[in-house]
Amino acid sequence: MPTQRSSAGDPARTLKLLWREPGDPADARRGPRQGLSVERVVAAAIDLADADGLGAVTMRQVAQLLGVVPMSLYTYVPGKAELLDLMLDTVYGQMPRSELSGRPWRERLTAIAQENRQIFDLHPWIAEVATSRPPLGPGLMAKYEHELGAFEGLGLDDVEMDAALTFLLGFVHAAARSAAEAAAIRQDSAMSEEQWWAANAPLLTRVFDPDKYPTAARVGAAAGAAHGAAYSPDHAYHFGLQRVLDGLGTLIEAHSAPPLPLSREVNPKRSSAR
Repeated sequence: MPTQRSSAGDPARTLKLLWREPGDPADARRGPRQGLSVERVVAAAIDLADADGLGAVTMRQVAQLLGVVPMSLYTYVPGKAELLDLMLDTVYGQMPRSELSGRPWRERLTAIAQENRQIFDLHPWIAEVATSRPPLGPGLMAKYEHELGAFEGLGLDDVEMDAALTFLLGFVHAAARSAAEAAAIRQDSAMSEEQWWAANAPLLTRVFDPDKYPTAARVGAAAGAAHGAAYSPDHAYHFGLQRVLDGLGTLIEAHSAPPLPLSREVNPKRSSAR
C-alpha cells in the first residue's frame, strides 16, 4: 500500500490554514466563485478519498467535483500536501468522543482504540498516511487532549502517558493497514477468502507435506477453521488489543503497587556471633 505523509507542505501556510477561524469571511470573498471556501474544498477532497482512495485526490479532480477550474483552488489551498493536512485535521475534529470519566482504565483505553478504529473504517485512506509529523491543527489537538484523558489518574508521568497513547494508537493503525490490505486483495482478486482457498486447495494438497510441517499443518488448519480464512482482521484486532492492554496494565500496576518495606540492615558481626 503506497504511503503519503502529513506535514509535507509549507509549515507556515499549513498552520495558518489549520488554525483559521471557521467561516472566515475572507474565504468567501476570495476566488472566482461565490461561496467557495477552504471548508468546501476540504470536504470535497474527503468525499473523493472516501469514494476512490487517496490516490484519486488531485487538485484537478477536486476542482472537477466542485465545478471550478483547477487553478481556482490554489486561492484557497496552496497544494496537495497542505490539502492532505487539512483533510486529516478535519476528520480528527469530527471523530466521536466517548465519555471516559468514571470508567475503569481498561474500558477507557478500549474506547479510545475503538474510536480510532471507527475513523479508519469511515475513512480507510487515513491508513495510507504516515503521521510521525502530524498536522498540528485544532482537530488533532482536541483528539490528543481527549485521548490523554484516558490515562489521567493512573500514576503515569507525562512522558509515559504520551508513550502509552502512542503505543495504543500505533497498534490500531497497524491493524487498520492490515485490514485495508486484506480488503484490497479481495477486491483485486474478485474472490472472497473462502473462494480463494477453495480454488487453490488442489494445488496445496499436492505440494504441502503435513508430515514435514506437522505444527504448521495443525495450527493452520485450526486457524483456518476458526476464521474461515488464513487471516481474520477482526480477530487480529481484538486479540491484539487485549495483549496491548495487558502490556500497559503491567506498567500501570507497577505505579499503583505499594512500595516494598525497607529491610533492616543486618550487622554481619552480630549475625555471625549467633
